[in-house]
Amino acid sequence: MHCKDISVRSVDVDLTAENIAELMKDWRAYKRAAHLVLEHEGGYAVVRIDKAMGEGLFGKVSDYEIVSLPENTVYVEIPDMDVLNVPALARLQSSYPGKAVVVKGLFSHISFVKDMEPLKLRVLDSVPPHPSKLGHLTKIALASGYVELPVVTEDVIIDFSVESRKAETEEVMFPCEGSATVADKKYCYLDKVPNIEGRDITLVGCRLSKRIFTELYGKEVPFINVCPKDNVPDDGMKTIVKCCRVKSGHEIDGNVVMVPWGATVPEVVEAIKAIFSEQ
Repeated sequence: MHCKDISVRSVDVDLTAENIAELMKDWRAYKRAAHLVLEHEGGYAVVRIDKAMGEGLFGKVSDYEIVSLPENTVYVEIPDMDVLNVPALARLQSSYPGKAVVVKGLFSHISFVKDMEPLKLRVLDSVPPHPSKLGHLTKIALASGYVELPVVTEDVIIDFSVESRKAETEEVMFPCEGSATVADKKYCYLDKVPNIEGRDITLVGCRLSKRIFTELYGKEVPFINVCPKDNVPDDGMKTIVKCCRVKSGHEIDGNVVMVPWGATVPEVVEAIKAIFSEQ
């Protein structure tokens, strides 16, 4: 809700239903105002209003509904929050379930949120490099204002170095030296095509890296699959991943939306919209 639609006023009476009813008998509000945020001694209440408008800028309140009283209202100040951003409001609501939350944010704008049902999105990505690229792109996408859905994210990270500890061999191989992945044991990189004759080695990578290994060395290898798509839990939760098989845009497979390994913010925006439009 735009802050221009909300009138914020301090009053001299306790914010009870009875006192609010008395206030509303003579209350006049600006024509754009659809809600009142009332404050008294640090307590807040939210009221929805209807007005009898004439030709002027202010109209007398003709009807009202109490959205929340102080016992069910939280006031927070988050100086860098865009109070018009739906995902930001959803994230705020998820921190205060069942409450109305009045928030003062960026540019000192004030808004509130109540009864918003967050849409959960799992962001499943692999590292290094750090931080998670897809996690970073998703944060930018949700902050952009182009996703007008109450999306809240859950970050799930697959760490190549941690996964390499599962290897039962003396050495592990990672796909790319550029990632700067390291292990607790001896390690090497597939893209350097090392001589592995006689070496006891496990490949930690995706299915494409396994295919590359087989073509380069002409044999199979013990394999730990860290492909994000292949590690999505079968729990029905909407999930976004990067996938090297997707060249541009996005592709959807059930509850999973895949973007390119080199995804852009606009591609992530469209992918989020698309996965939540799927029924």
